[in-house]
Amino acid sequence: MVEGQGAAPQQELQGQGYGADAVELEYRPTVGDYTSALRARRRVSRASRIQLGVVGVVAVFVALEGVVALAGGEVPVFPLVWMVFSALLIGFMPWLQARQVSRVFERQGVFRVRVTDAGVSVATDNTTASINWAAQPRYREKPDIFVLFSSDKNATCFTVLPKRAARTPADVERLRAILDRNVTRA
Repeated sequence: MVEGQGAAPQQELQGQGYGADAVELEYRPTVGDYTSALRARRRVSRASRIQLGVVGVVAVFVALEGVVALAGGEVPVFPLVWMVFSALLIGFMPWLQARQVSRVFERQGVFRVRVTDAGVSVATDNTTASINWAAQPRYREKPDIFVLFSSDKNATCFTVLPKRAARTPADVERLRAILDRNVTRA
């Protein structure tokens, strides 16, 4: 609030969804935040579900190769190694992507987030953004974070809200209540 404006601007903001139910978070993003978010994204993204299907198919082929090996048949080593490597690569993909994403966000400094019934406002040392609920109408809760997702089939845009950034455990409950009122669980 700017000095000398009195209580009127605060009341005006409350009418826009910035009242008592606002939850404020302050944090520096970590690789773990984005790893968890990208793993949550796998459940809502069509492309990620296809990737997980590929892992399943690779697992079936590895198992078949193992059965052939146990039966005394000839097992080609190169395809077996390639299948195991592919499965491991897909499994570690969220962590590898999170490392890349976190390098970008580390440069932004401290994230200050305000969540209200109007949407989410994010301010960093270098940028600001406001996201209304129509832009990211669904969310997923993980033990350590909430993740907001865009509505497109691959959830290309997402916002990470780490629970560790809440000031009190009650803020996590209020944040969950705001999300439940305004967006759907994915």
